[in-house]
Amino acid sequence: MIPFQFITAFLMIAMGIYAFLYKRNLIKLILALNVIDSGIHLLLISFGYRIELGQIPTAPIYTGYETVKSAMVAPLPQALTLTSIVIGVCVLALAMALTINAYRHYGSLDVNKLRRLRG
Repeated sequence: MIPFQFITAFLMIAMGIYAFLYKRNLIKLILALNVIDSGIHLLLISFGYRIELGQIPTAPIYTGYETVKSAMVAPLPQALTLTSIVIGVCVLALAMALTINAYRHYGSLDVNKLRRLRG
């Protein structure tokens, strides 16, 4: 059976792709990219959460003194997701700044109108 977080992640990615393909407002496109980004983050974190033999995974903190008897969560997907969140926030801020600048200059957020101004 597929865990709930995988289904949720794929639904978020699918909703973001749908909005990205069919919406024409720049702010809605940026929000669609943000939803896709959040779905990918949930997917990465879900891959790192491994359940083995019915045990609940614990944090990957090694003290070096005792042997680890329980399953542990993989730390690499968490680190990559944290890096991806920081990059996603920077991209979101840059895209919003460019959108505000385009609205001030052209007076529209419609992608079709902005493409016609290009030529």
